[in-house]
Parts: sequence; C-alpha cells; structure tokens
Amino acid sequence: MSNLNGRFVWYELMTTDPAAARGFYSQVVGWRPVDAQMPGTDYWLFSKGEQPVAGLMNLPEDARKMGAPPTWIGYVAVPDVDAAAAQVKAKGGTVYAPPTDIPNVGRFSVVADPQGATLGLLKSANPEQEPQPAQPGERGRIGWHELYAGNQASAFDFYAGLFGWEKKDAMDMGEMGVYQTFGIGDTTLGGMMNKPPEAPVANWHYYFNVGNIDEAAERVKSAGGQIVNGPMEVPGGDFILMGTDPQGAFFALLGNR
Repeated sequence: MSNLNGRFVWYELMTTDPAAARGFYSQVVGWRPVDAQMPGTDYWLFSKGEQPVAGLMNLPEDARKMGAPPTWIGYVAVPDVDAAAAQVKAKGGTVYAPPTDIPNVGRFSVVADPQGATLGLLKSANPEQEPQPAQPGERGRIGWHELYAGNQASAFDFYAGLFGWEKKDAMDMGEMGVYQTFGIGDTTLGGMMNKPPEAPVANWHYYFNVGNIDEAAERVKSAGGQIVNGPMEVPGGDFILMGTDPQGAFFALLGNR
C-alpha cells in the first residue's frame, strides 16, 4: 500500500440539485450513481465500475445563504487533520468546516488557502481501502488537478509547506506567467497558474478523463451543460475543455482526439 499523504484521494460535488447532477455526470463522464446509504444524510457516490470515484451531496443551507455556488471540492490525504487545519489558519488561510469525524469514513476538514481557494483535508479511517490514484488517462477517473491562484509563487510555497508538494516542470506562458506543475515523489499531480482576470476568485478545478474530447463535448451540450473554453490542445497532445454543469458547478474534461 503506497502512502497517499499529500495526494488527492476524494472529490465531492456540492450542488443544488443532486438528482439532476447524477443524470448529467452519468451521461457526460459515464459514472454510475450509487446511494451511499449513509444514515441521516442524502449522500451518493459516482462510481466507475465498482470503484467509487467521487461523492455528491446537497449544497448546505448555510453555504447557499452566503451565496456559495455549486462546486467541486478535492480532498488531500494528511496524517493529522487537526494539525493541518491549524497550519492552514496559522499561514493565513480559513477553516470553513472544522475537523470532524465521519463514522467508518475518517476525519475531514474544509479549508481555504490564503488566496481563497477551497480544498478538503482527509485522514481515512480505512487507509487500506482507499482507492489508488488513477493511472494517467484512465477513463472515468480524475486525471489532473489545477489551481487558478491569486499568486502562483506564494500559493506553491503554501502547499509545499502543507502537503510536501515539490515543483515539477514549469512552462512560461508569456503574459499569463508561469504554469508550475507539482507533485509528490515521482508522481505529477497537477499544475498551478495565476488566475485569468475573468476568474472572480482563486479556485481549484479537476479534470475528468473522458477519452474522445469531441464526443464528450457533444455529451456536455446534449445534457444541458455549457462549454466555457475548448476543446483545445495542451502541451503533451491531450485536449481539454472547461464547462459548467446545469446547476452552475465548474468542471473540466481531459481527453484525446
């Protein structure tokens, strides 16, 4: 069992219409929705075959009142959730959901980095049952994690201190600054860049592997989603598109032609 600390181990969609979202992502990504049967809460899983990939729940009422839109959130494994949440706060970040136990699942917290990008922290109660990280390009899994940062350089320093992330390749994007990929050990997890001016806040987004990108784009449209950007080719020969689902949650797809 490889040590998953510092890696993304879970993803969750908080939305205003879980039933509609189940239909949308089933059609677009090919996931199978499964009722998690968690007592007292309406929680669903998106599965690829038998493998749970992500969770799905109602956007909490207090978040709606604060004007929070439907959103995807990724969780990074940490050895000690309380210590990590305290470190986030000490470094100028925010703790939205204090460390909390979920019976038989683990301990989690929802935080934001000092620039406002939201992320989850998780220590699993059953680390041996944790899904192994996806193979590159594996259909139906999350293949890339990207941060639109207020300031890429200081964001990297924050996450390096929190999770032990290391710099991988860097790419100069001219006026848009540097695209800095990051990872842990020999695994590249994703990239960070300064957010484009039209992005209102710093945010994380997650790329779902879909195979043929043009077919996926058609599925987004026919399922009622909006394509915001793409499909476009990225270095390495993959293709991406960014979109919003019918409830307004931002997502991204990674594929080929």
